[in-house]
Amino acid sequence: MRRNVTLSITVAWLAFAGCKDDNGSASRAAVASPVEPRVGACAGDGGQVTDPLSAPFFPREVAGYCLDTNSETKVFGDGSKLSIDDICAEAFNGECGAYKSNGLKRVVQLRYVESAGSSRSVEVYLSQFFSSEGAYATFTKRVIADGDPLETALHKLDAGAAGAIGIDRAYVWKGFYLAELRYANVKETVEPLKASSSDPLATMSKEIGKRLHGAPRLPAAAARLTTDNLVPMGILYAPKDVLGIEGAGPGATGFYKSGEKRYRALSITRDDVDQAKEVLKTFGNVRGAREEKGIGDGAYRVVLKDKEGGKLEWVVARSGKWIVGIGDEEFIVQPAMAPTEHDKICLSRHDKTNSLKTLLK
Repeated sequence: MRRNVTLSITVAWLAFAGCKDDNGSASRAAVASPVEPRVGACAGDGGQVTDPLSAPFFPREVAGYCLDTNSETKVFGDGSKLSIDDICAEAFNGECGAYKSNGLKRVVQLRYVESAGSSRSVEVYLSQFFSSEGAYATFTKRVIADGDPLETALHKLDAGAAGAIGIDRAYVWKGFYLAELRYANVKETVEPLKASSSDPLATMSKEIGKRLHGAPRLPAAAARLTTDNLVPMGILYAPKDVLGIEGAGPGATGFYKSGEKRYRALSITRDDVDQAKEVLKTFGNVRGAREEKGIGDGAYRVVLKDKEGGKLEWVVARSGKWIVGIGDEEFIVQPAMAPTEHDKICLSRHDKTNSLKTLLK
């Protein structure tokens, strides 16, 4: 089977630009300098958030940490002297293109330090987007990136509308906002780091998620994905051209595992039936697409190619304003795979059509 290699987390992630995330994706290049221990660092309730727009989102003290009195609040983008390109150069590294394409509007950067005067700190980046869909798409990209969600070291965190937490990081999405928290202590090795980071990251994330504006619900397409056999943290949202199909528009892809078989599901919602018909027609225009009879209000079988030449079979159907599809998992499909081998680890075409009929009842 072809899988992305899960990279282990190093304690010294602060020191390197372009290090790797838990799931193998290029991570933000964290630039915070090591924090020197300061006894009484939180005397007087700690520092202040000097950005009035985001100040209500951040408690001055939480989980034994306070806003660092020696670290200024930095604002990038809309209404600031610093541009989005400045934060890209400073912290976003190779991922900046994805943030921009998803409609990044503004970023606030600040730091919390432990009140006990240790070298432990949490760097926070709060990104604001022009749409909640853009913010959610970036959240799912940070969680899954180009890796297999079965191999991520991140776990679900009940914070905001959606959250994830790992050894030294946490992500919180709600409304137009994505908060990213990075824990650091250059004096700890991996095991002590696991123990010391978990509680403050979780507590801080939940508190910020509670304060962020926005409804605690997923975009409609993501919310309609079935949760049966869904891999934990296994949703990837595309704000446009879902599955790489030009003109398909925004949609959600779910990652699934049933026994030894892996598959993906597609969910697209539109405002009216005519728009949904146009989306299905877009799939029907894919080269080699074939119409499938007896599934919903119309369906097509399409074969897409992954980056390594593997052929991924999808069956996509419409029911009213909803487009749903079932397709192969590209992490396990091999180029020139024999049909018998394919059906051992993937759903057969018969399985896909039957699953669609069940979903569309």
